[in-house]
Amino acid sequence: MLEDLLISPRRQLVLVAALAHGAVAAAVVSQFQFNMQPCPWCTLQRFIFLVVGMLALLGAALPSPKLRRWLAVLMALVALCGASAALWLQFVASASTSCKLTLADKIMAGLGLFEMAPDLFVPTASCADAAVNLLGIPYALWSLALFLFCALIGNRVAMSHLTYR
Repeated sequence: MLEDLLISPRRQLVLVAALAHGAVAAAVVSQFQFNMQPCPWCTLQRFIFLVVGMLALLGAALPSPKLRRWLAVLMALVALCGASAALWLQFVASASTSCKLTLADKIMAGLGLFEMAPDLFVPTASCADAAVNLLGIPYALWSLALFLFCALIGNRVAMSHLTYR
């Protein structure tokens, strides 16, 4: 009976994928429609959301519950990396007028993402300029909340063997 009320692990992963990819879509709309330009830490978070979403989709597609649980663990760890990036942006980088050549820049350049998808990943603002609010809450904190939610769902799916068979 309780199992009927719970969302299956696969559906939870599909939800995470939709939210993570939706966050990137919202960021792109914010950038191109509302001129909210991203900093290096913003674009790194975009990349992390895309990875979280892809891991979630892959986990949802796998027939093996054991592999799904391992992918959920990996997804949760990647989401926690995103949470760290959001915290860094909120409390450290946003206070800096220059955020060139940061760890975020090095990661993105090292992965070749600036060349691969410049409209999506090339930073066009400083971290201080990119510190904007949405409904009175800093974008970085919205991002943090979503990364933590994704990590929570990843943990929940990883532990799903206790509930689902």
